[in-house]
Amino acid sequence: MAQLDLTNHFLIAMPTLMDPNFHQTVTYICAHNEEGAMGIVINRRMAIGLGEVLSQMELAPATNAIRDCPVFEGGPVQPDRGFILHRPTHDWGSTIEVTGEIGVSTSRDILEAIAHGQGPQDMLIALGYAGWGAGQLEREIAENAWLSGPADPDIMFRTAPEARWRAAARVLGVDLASISHQVGHA
Repeated sequence: MAQLDLTNHFLIAMPTLMDPNFHQTVTYICAHNEEGAMGIVINRRMAIGLGEVLSQMELAPATNAIRDCPVFEGGPVQPDRGFILHRPTHDWGSTIEVTGEIGVSTSRDILEAIAHGQGPQDMLIALGYAGWGAGQLEREIAENAWLSGPADPDIMFRTAPEARWRAAARVLGVDLASISHQVGHA
């Protein structure tokens, strides 16, 4: 059986998924292979702005807009580590190219560029990530915990965070409000 590859896909939490780490989330899958999967939750805004993250790194934001840029709770794994989803891709110190146009970076140089107003055109800054071991994500999908579908950069970078969960499902033709909260098996 061929390996399911959800790289560059959204995982959309089903309304029945009550895990507090993932309830009503959209996760962008950055990597998925036989060893597992790694993604960034893109719709759970934190109470801090980028200015707080930059100050921890002794960097000063060039503008108030940069200081106030939202930071997202990317997932429960390594919540003290920063991840920047961005487009276009660029040769930052530590970047995984997810597609030809979207990358995820973790190095200081991208944060320095962002602080100086020279960062990527589109970006999403997150602390932490979501991770799944070998076969775990496939099991969760089979158990109906997630919907999956191709990622839409406009939802990731241009849609208001609070609207991303429903917007990602709408792309698949799913109205999350019409899905029963009852779990059943035929």
